[in-house]
Amino acid sequence: MPDHLKYNKNFDKLSDDEKNLFDEAKKSIEDFVEKSVEISDVNHATRNVHAKTHSILQGEFIINPDLSEDLKYIFDKEKYEIIARISNANFKINRGPKDFPAYGFAFKIKDEAGRTIANYPLVNFPLFPINSISVFLKLFTNINRFYLKKIKSLFPLMISAYKILPSAFNSSFLSYVYKFFKKRNDFILSHNFYSVGAYRFDDKMVKIKLRPQNVQRNYLKKSGNRKKIRSYLKDQDYIADVLIKICYNLKEQPINELNKEWKNTPIIKIGEVRFDKNSVLNPSLCDHELLSFNPCESLEIFRPVGKIQKLREDAYKISFQTRRKMNMLLKYK
Repeated sequence: MPDHLKYNKNFDKLSDDEKNLFDEAKKSIEDFVEKSVEISDVNHATRNVHAKTHSILQGEFIINPDLSEDLKYIFDKEKYEIIARISNANFKINRGPKDFPAYGFAFKIKDEAGRTIANYPLVNFPLFPINSISVFLKLFTNINRFYLKKIKSLFPLMISAYKILPSAFNSSFLSYVYKFFKKRNDFILSHNFYSVGAYRFDDKMVKIKLRPQNVQRNYLKKSGNRKKIRSYLKDQDYIADVLIKICYNLKEQPINELNKEWKNTPIIKIGEVRFDKNSVLNPSLCDHELLSFNPCESLEIFRPVGKIQKLREDAYKISFQTRRKMNMLLKYK
C-alpha cells in the first residue's frame, strides 16, 4: 500500500462567511433546546437532533489482538470501558412506536478514571447529501426555526432543501439510498453504523464502521425499538466489529465530499464493541440525558477531520450547556 495521507489543519478551516452562518446556526440550536420541552411534549429538555433515546448501554471496546503494530501502538490497553447511546435522528421525539429508521449509535471510550478517550457518534447511513458548508448551515438553521416558528419558516426551509438536490444525485449516494430502503424495517441492532465524516487516528485519517455480528434482522418485528433492545440484551450479548478505512489520496477517499463513498482502501478490523446480557441502563435518568458524545472532546489523536465535522465542536457544546441549564430549571431527575 502507498503511504497514508497525513492529517493537517487545512482540512478543517472555515471561511469568514461560513463562520457567520455558523453563528446563526448556534443561536438556532440554543433557541430550539430551550423550547424542546414544548416541541416534543416531554418533561425535560432534549437535543436538537437525535432527540429520542432508544437505549443506553454499558460495555467494552476490545482491541483486535491481531492488529498490525503500525496501528496497535495507539492503544495502551487490551480493552476499554464504553458507554453507548442508541437514538433516532429526528429533531422531535415521536411518541408512537414507529419512527423513520434513521438511527444513531454513539459510543464513548473511557480510561480507568472515567475520562473520555474518544467519542464516536455514528449513524446508519454512510454518506451525507451536502458538501457545501453554507448550504448545510442554512438548511440546519431553517429546520430549527421551522420547529419554533412553523409557517413563517416554511418557505426558507423549502429553498434550503431544494439546494441540496445537486449533491444528492450521484451514484454512491443513490446506491446507498436504495440499500437503506431495503433495510428500513430491520431490527435497529442489525444495522451497520458509520462515521460519515473522517477522524484522526494519530496522523492518519480514517472512516469508522460498526458491523454487528449475527444479529437477527426481524427480531420482535412488531415491538418498539426500546423494548426490542432491552429484550434482546436480556437474552444474549451484542457484539459488533469496529472497522476503519484509511485515507491515502483525496481523489478516492475525499475528506470534505461526504456524499462520496471511499474506494480502493482496505477495511481493517481494529476491535470489537461488546455489550453483555443485562447491560441496558435506564435511558430516562437525567445523567443519561445529559451524556455528551462531542467528538471534539476526544483526545487530539482521535478528533474529527473536515469542515462539517468541525462544526460539531460548538454545536454539541451549546446543545449540552442549554440542556443542562433547562433541566436544572425543570428539576429533571
